[in-house]
Amino acid sequence: MQKSYLAKRSERGAQWQQEWHVVDGTGQSLGRLAVKIARVLQGKHKPCYTPHVDVGDYVVVINSSKILYTGKKMEQKLYRSYSGYPGGLKEQLLFKVLQRHPEKPLYEAVRRMMPKNNHMSRRMLGKLKIYTGADHPHAAQNPKPLAL
Repeated sequence: MQKSYLAKRSERGAQWQQEWHVVDGTGQSLGRLAVKIARVLQGKHKPCYTPHVDVGDYVVVINSSKILYTGKKMEQKLYRSYSGYPGGLKEQLLFKVLQRHPEKPLYEAVRRMMPKNNHMSRRMLGKLKIYTGADHPHAAQNPKPLAL
């Protein structure tokens, strides 16, 4: 009988190497791109994946302002934030959010696909770097193109 492998934080072998990946958002659908990014951030693409340990890789997304939004998302998709005070619910449509923060819709889509454990999701989301243009400051890490 073969035993399942569970990664431990104390083990740091070659399989634990965190790689850097670069993704071009030009012409990509928001949800489909977010699913693939979330998978890499969690480490589900690696054979040493363990749910309670962060074994994921870094992801750099360029051209996030050129992501496709299908259907009627521009007029119907709402982003809500609540301050915790009475009357503190703010709602914004997607096209308004894109005017101020073009990287926010992708970040929110990936964030909502992360594990619901706050500590793990924050650590994983810290490895996501989103840029609206084609330039990024992570060339020294030699990011590899991620096959989508």
